[in-house]
Amino acid sequence: MLSIEVTGLFGLIILVLDVMAIIKTIQSRASTTTKVVWVVAILLLPVLGLVLWFLFGPKR
Repeated sequence: MLSIEVTGLFGLIILVLDVMAIIKTIQSRASTTTKVVWVVAILLLPVLGLVLWFLFGPKR
């Protein structure tokens, strides 16, 4: 029972961080193609995409 609650909380945290990453990507000055690639990567690979975006994503 506890593992379901922890998993749900982890999933919610990942969802919030993914949404924040997508918003920051869209607001960046990167090209449209770069933005689309990052958004697709974040959507298809929620955890890995988020980590890669944090390390290599468009900066301000």
